[in-house]
Amino acid sequence: MQQFDVVIVGAGAAGLFCAGVAGQLGLKVLVIDHGEKVAEKIRISGGGRCNFTNLDVTAANFLSENPRFAKSALSRYTPRDFLALLQRHDIAFHEKHKGQLFCDRSAEDIIQLLLAECASGGVTRWQPCSLKAVRYTDGAAGGMTHSGAVTGVGHSGTASRYEVDTSQGTVACRALVIASGGLSIPKIGASDLGYRIARQFDIPLVPTRPALVPLTFDEVAWAPFAQLSGLSLPVQIATGGKKDTTSFREDLLFTHRGLSGPGVLQISSYWKEGSSIRLNLAPDTDVAAFLQQAKVHSRKRIANELAGLLPARLADTWVAHGTPAGQSAERPINEAQDKVLNALAERIARWELTPTGSEGYRKAEVTAGGVDTRALSSQTLESRQPGLYFIGEVVDVTGWLGGYNCQWAWASAHACAQGLAASLLPGA
Repeated sequence: MQQFDVVIVGAGAAGLFCAGVAGQLGLKVLVIDHGEKVAEKIRISGGGRCNFTNLDVTAANFLSENPRFAKSALSRYTPRDFLALLQRHDIAFHEKHKGQLFCDRSAEDIIQLLLAECASGGVTRWQPCSLKAVRYTDGAAGGMTHSGAVTGVGHSGTASRYEVDTSQGTVACRALVIASGGLSIPKIGASDLGYRIARQFDIPLVPTRPALVPLTFDEVAWAPFAQLSGLSLPVQIATGGKKDTTSFREDLLFTHRGLSGPGVLQISSYWKEGSSIRLNLAPDTDVAAFLQQAKVHSRKRIANELAGLLPARLADTWVAHGTPAGQSAERPINEAQDKVLNALAERIARWELTPTGSEGYRKAEVTAGGVDTRALSSQTLESRQPGLYFIGEVVDVTGWLGGYNCQWAWASAHACAQGLAASLLPGA
């Protein structure tokens, strides 16, 4: 039976980065992943250029039932640290929008960086290689596993804690790191493996749900807007209710089934089923005042005047479906009743609507929820199960759109690798 200090399950951003750091610190590391392609989620991210971090990362950019948990890891491995690594590998990058950093060339640059870091650390990688079962030992040298198999001893003399059955054989290790990701984008291999391992060792889970995902609406109610598919505009978007508990200023994209675009993806992480969202389609304008002024000076159609604020197709649809019965949507604006103009303006500034659902995990960029952080160390990501660590997306830490989730992968992986070295290396 082969012996390793650490087995890492998952060859994505967090798993590969943790492996590279741990290996370079002196640990013997094996990474396994059931997918045929390495880091496929990195490969398709950011339109193929990987939005690998954000210059303005703080713990406030993350959702969790334990919101302060991410602060420790994020403060100890920052975007500047990752940029220094990119520069050592001569990877060119640029800022695209609101601190979002992308590769100039391709997301493949990030994958090759991670593989090079693993190679520098002497990391062994088995892929494709599926995990069949995990058994925990009592930690005594030469002791017995729960299934009765004899354990081995790691190179520092400490007994192996885990036996891991894989499709390439059984290995023993002193620590097991779960970096298997969430449920998002199943077509590239997402699974619930990490959650199943957590349940096996009685680690609590926060219920999971799709996040950073397009929202959908009732087909009949949405019919007037389905024709706007592909249309985009900047908006202010907020969760429903009287107070803007959460809001974003981002672009909105109409789709055949509902709404997408950065603004909707952002708010989707905060949206709860059955609740409403609120949109201001012209956030820089007092629309009521604009229309009243136009009424004084113009004889154009209402929709033509609105086209000065909104895309023309949206203005036409808005007037056609927002004009009260008995009022012609085609009449000149100077003949429109004030109450009609005010109603149109109010709905533009405060369009409240209730999604019926989302596009689900198949289109969600990340998974919210996961391994409960209250069962993890914020310093090392070790769980209350000795020698079992959880990092990256499998944990109940979900970032905003814009490179935040990648930074959580790097930061949680780095914290974990440092914790592994402190726990497992001789004299630590």
